[in-house]
Amino acid sequence: MSGNIPGDIPDKWYEGAVLFLSTINYWYFTNDTTYNDVTKVGLEFQGEPGDYMPANWTEWIGNDDQFFWGCAAMTAAELNFPETGQYSWLSLAQGVFNDQTAAPSPRNTGWDETTCGGGVHWQKFSEQSGFNDKNGISNGGLFQLSARLYRYTNNTEYADWAQKIWDWSVGHLVVNGTFEVWDTVTVGTDDCHFPGRTPWTYNYASYLLGAAYMYAQTTGADQERWLNIVYGLANKTLDTFFLAKNGYILEEVSCDPYPTECFDSNSILFKGPSSLWLGWTAVLVPQIYDKIMLKLQATAEGAAASCTGPTTPNLCGCSWYQKKLDPRQGLEPMMSASNIFTINLIPFDSQRRTKGPLTSSTGGTSKGNVNAGKNAIRHDPSRLPPITTADRAGAGILTAIFIAAWFSGVIWIFLADKS
Repeated sequence: MSGNIPGDIPDKWYEGAVLFLSTINYWYFTNDTTYNDVTKVGLEFQGEPGDYMPANWTEWIGNDDQFFWGCAAMTAAELNFPETGQYSWLSLAQGVFNDQTAAPSPRNTGWDETTCGGGVHWQKFSEQSGFNDKNGISNGGLFQLSARLYRYTNNTEYADWAQKIWDWSVGHLVVNGTFEVWDTVTVGTDDCHFPGRTPWTYNYASYLLGAAYMYAQTTGADQERWLNIVYGLANKTLDTFFLAKNGYILEEVSCDPYPTECFDSNSILFKGPSSLWLGWTAVLVPQIYDKIMLKLQATAEGAAASCTGPTTPNLCGCSWYQKKLDPRQGLEPMMSASNIFTINLIPFDSQRRTKGPLTSSTGGTSKGNVNAGKNAIRHDPSRLPPITTADRAGAGILTAIFIAAWFSGVIWIFLADKS
């Protein structure tokens, strides 16, 4: 992405994964292969050494960052995104799972039952400032990834972990009676008993999609239980982030109303993957398809109205319910807009909607490795592999995704007008 390290957006490592999550979904719904080569190069390069712990970012990695890369790889496996090279997409997702569920070590901590009875730390290493936090996206992400691996492989080990993470989360991050999803609990004097309650879309959506996958893969009483969880999480998510007073348009309620104050690139980006996860939840749980998609369609209209920046490029705003350009412009709003436009192609492609996400028994071709990443050899961060011409091809992807985002929006608006 930088033209030097494939897949890496400088100082924003996980955003590269979100970008590739966008391009994979875009390819799936449009058959446009324009961005496939750079996506494959970046996903594989950052996948070293089999679990998304690459030398170019290992010292600063968070479990939430690593999850986003595992999520992109899992999506590639489920949608049969073309594979080339050393790693399969499924094995890379398994590598992230293995890394985050391994017993804690002095230099790598994911799931940790020595504090607060379990849970995944926000940051991976103890010297990092966020290490003592166990947050919603890290745990919701691992829950989602476990559920998706269970559905794809039908390996009950992943189902057991999904249940384990859900049970711990209900005691610490998810208020089961009301289905609120809290942002953070802290290890230490309060022993994870005094949570940070700021609502963020991606915390809710990560758990919601995980529950949808568990519903889709279970039967009988278990399926009924997961369906009730999906209903609870979906209703709370829609009530919290799609407000009637703002036309039921998705908003980051802790950020969007404050355009001159909330400039943090992370919070601006959350709505992007959340839109994708909500859309795929609608596919996996048809009972709530209409309820979710109607709000995503309203959101796309609002987002399109915000894309009124200078002609080259057509910059998009962040507060979509305002239906105009706002001061927060740049990469993150454009990625988020591309996602809401792309996921709104679902209603117009019934074949892909009913075919995906795939599993190993329904046409998924990616082959896994249950031991992925377990014996990985960590590279010296100062000794990166030489950069090739193919690697440098990623330099133009940012401009390309801007174009993809806009044309996805044009496609949606055109089809909406025809319906």
